[in-house]
Amino acid sequence: MRHNTGWLIGIAVAVVLGILGPMSSWAAAELTVAEGMVVSLEYTLTLPDRTSVESNVGQQPLVFTQGSGHLVPGLEKALLGMKAGQTKHIEVPAELGYGVYNADNQIKVPKNKVPPTVKVGDVLTRPSDRKPLKVLEITADTVIMDANHPLAGKDLIFDIKILKVGKASDKP
Repeated sequence: MRHNTGWLIGIAVAVVLGILGPMSSWAAAELTVAEGMVVSLEYTLTLPDRTSVESNVGQQPLVFTQGSGHLVPGLEKALLGMKAGQTKHIEVPAELGYGVYNADNQIKVPKNKVPPTVKVGDVLTRPSDRKPLKVLEITADTVIMDANHPLAGKDLIFDIKILKVGKASDKP
């Protein structure tokens, strides 16, 4: 008895192709945040006292390469292993955020080197490096400014949602 196996091979190929298509897209959906992966996310940043700092929810997502140093170290570390669609509440201590407050980062500038309308609380930038400097005190001759990051010394709370995870060539 001779069997016609052509139709069996055709069915087998169709079954294999039908499975591989969904499996390959399923595998892409299962990529996790790891070194060198491109990540797209939404976040809300608050302080422990519930002060809202910033959020991009409903706006343009934050896109970055994991491990590039684009994020504060504590947040970057907490994202490892997450997948698209996952959410997470992440508490980052100051030392793993923008660092501890350093009183040595206060600088004195001659008053004639700043605009005459400057007042306490204003934020200026140094022409040399464009870093923000917050005016802390104005005396008769000097202006004392703080070169610390505005969030230095503060614990941070991030509520994040991973939107996409891909390889650098995928650009999520």
